[in-house]
Amino acid sequence: MPYPIFLDVKGRSAVIIGGGKVAARKAAGLLEEGAKITVVSPALAPELQHFLNEGQITWVQKTFSPEDLMNAFLVFAATNSREINLQVKTAAKDGQLVNIADAPDASDFHIPSNVKRGKLTIAISTSGASPTLARKIRRDLEQKYDESYQGAVGFLHRCRKSILAELEDPGERSKLLAMISEEDFWKKDDREDRFRVLLKEIKKR
Repeated sequence: MPYPIFLDVKGRSAVIIGGGKVAARKAAGLLEEGAKITVVSPALAPELQHFLNEGQITWVQKTFSPEDLMNAFLVFAATNSREINLQVKTAAKDGQLVNIADAPDASDFHIPSNVKRGKLTIAISTSGASPTLARKIRRDLEQKYDESYQGAVGFLHRCRKSILAELEDPGERSKLLAMISEEDFWKKDDREDRFRVLLKEIKKR
């Protein structure tokens, strides 16, 4: 079974072999997280062309060769050729993590289906057993955890920083963190004021 992990790719080199829609989806997700992306392909899908026009990716207009992977941290084989994709895997060096679009069993990692609400990320994976089920679960979670959670997580993040900075007692910290994480608390319009009042009262004890 794969080991679930969240990977910080900001500023890291990601090389995508292939220029179609699958490659475009990979690039879009990587751009959101600040990776430095190089696409190797004879041609680009419109989405990738847009990223190129915006200066968000580097394009190497050619077919794949092993030297294209030099200095890559992440490698994505996303061509429409199984043979080329497996060549990419073979060419990768030790320490390079490879994702093969059409061969999850041969990949070092895969990108799970996910729901993002600001700092909240919920990842769903069936380890390739049923991508259809993973998508269904994602849709269910998108309804359950709506856009209000983006603001809620931001609020809780700010509160946590204040609590850690202003309260020394671990027990008081834990109780206040638990209280403000309740939906009945963070869904209130005056949650910021209510939090400040609570924090002030606890500090007086």
